[in-house]
Amino acid sequence: MQTLKLSIQDHIAHVIINRPEKANALNQTAWDEITEVFEYLDENPEVRVVVLEGGESKHFCAGIDLSLLMSVSQSNIVCEARRRERVRKDVFRLQAPINAIENCSKPVLAAIHGGCIGGGIDLVCGCDMRYCTDDAYFTIKEIDMGMVADLGTLQRLPKLIGDGLVREMAYTGRNVEGKEAEKIGIVNRSFSNKVMMMEEVMKIAATIASKSPLSIRGTKHILLHTRDHSVADGLNYMATWNAAMLLSNDLQEAFAAKTQKREANFEP
Repeated sequence: MQTLKLSIQDHIAHVIINRPEKANALNQTAWDEITEVFEYLDENPEVRVVVLEGGESKHFCAGIDLSLLMSVSQSNIVCEARRRERVRKDVFRLQAPINAIENCSKPVLAAIHGGCIGGGIDLVCGCDMRYCTDDAYFTIKEIDMGMVADLGTLQRLPKLIGDGLVREMAYTGRNVEGKEAEKIGIVNRSFSNKVMMMEEVMKIAATIASKSPLSIRGTKHILLHTRDHSVADGLNYMATWNAAMLLSNDLQEAFAAKTQKREANFEP
């Protein structure tokens, strides 16, 4: 890959955005590779959890590369309707990587330092959990570019924090720094430095990797379903899910390990 680094160890996939010379701004190659890698991780039986971070760049992600943004807005198509149709398809293509993160059956933990700007917020809103450094900041920058954020922030962030706070961020484009991000719920926790953050995030990832992979995947699936449905619909779906999935080898292994006071050894 040109824009990402990927390593897998002890059932933990470590994905690093790798465009430090561009502050991890995402060009079309990066967007395509994010889709590709998360679809691969979804199917890889050795992977149980994913950590996404910004590597050595100044920022976790500076958003969409401006060259990509300009290419989307420019077209040689003469027919106005066909131009609009092309733009719509381009937006769907840019939404696909965030959908791939959200739809990855393995939990994805975002470790954020520096700026998480524009498209960067889209990325982390697709993750299961978010952690940051105190000097990190989050900004819905699209408003300062004369745009409406269109890749998922306005759809997913209101599920994470209060509606009024989302509106304030979206209307003003102001920075929300690490401690405030923790307070309002954008991130689970903020740390004084990146080393401390990565140590804790990897510990959490290791804990998740030690659990029943089948149950972790099922829990993520159920949580996503619950977010978008009523309580009654969620309970009905849950009953059907457990009717199909409850009596697993993982259930037997978990009980055996607890009885024998040993570490459980789960199938992929």
